[in-house]
Amino acid sequence: MSLPDYKSSEKQSSTANPPSPVVQLNVGGHLFSTSLNTIRKHPESKLAELFSRPPKLRTDAQGRYFIDRDGSHFGAVLEFLRSDLLPTENIQEVHGEAVYYNIKPLVKRLEETPQLFGELVGRQQFLSRVPHYKENIEVLIRIARAEAIAARHSTIMVCVLRTEEELGFYENAINSLEADKESVVTFGPWKAVLSVKDLLDCVKMDIESQGYKVSIQPHVVEKNFLSRSYDYFHKLIFTWW
Repeated sequence: MSLPDYKSSEKQSSTANPPSPVVQLNVGGHLFSTSLNTIRKHPESKLAELFSRPPKLRTDAQGRYFIDRDGSHFGAVLEFLRSDLLPTENIQEVHGEAVYYNIKPLVKRLEETPQLFGELVGRQQFLSRVPHYKENIEVLIRIARAEAIAARHSTIMVCVLRTEEELGFYENAINSLEADKESVVTFGPWKAVLSVKDLLDCVKMDIESQGYKVSIQPHVVEKNFLSRSYDYFHKLIFTWW
């Protein structure tokens, strides 16, 4: 009985498992090189779908596959596909890319990092219990912009009612104001342990994330022996220049 031809077996094995071709990528002007196996590592992802047979992408003038998306954080996505390593910075931005490309293992791992865990499980869960929070943020910005003509600052009055009991004093509190009562934006009440300061910190954070510069000050109402003092009011100050 003759021995098998080693070289022939090696050649057959090599043919059966050809090396993964190198893929040249142009992601919004950022250039990357990787293997097709890396791109298709998670078959259910949008990225793998783009490189199904045949690829669903156009090529640029140099023949690189072109993805019409900002590629600033694509390198971090690619590094995870290569080595399972998570980024140490720009976590939120990379998370957005992972969601866009539907790379579920990366989305899950990023959402378990302290940066996103605190945002998604802590802050966003709290804000979901504050009625009309997102709508109020939009109203605040709209009022501020309307009052910005020939002014350095726009000041909007905010009323924060922490509990149902405080809500019962709302009408009397509003009537105690000398300011335009129609432009007061009211938050609350809510069912969570977080404080008024926590709510105001969230308001400031979410407005500043849109590029505005804001500060918050308590509004002090002068009181006399016939009136009650309410500490529900705060001044939200936009600085334009």
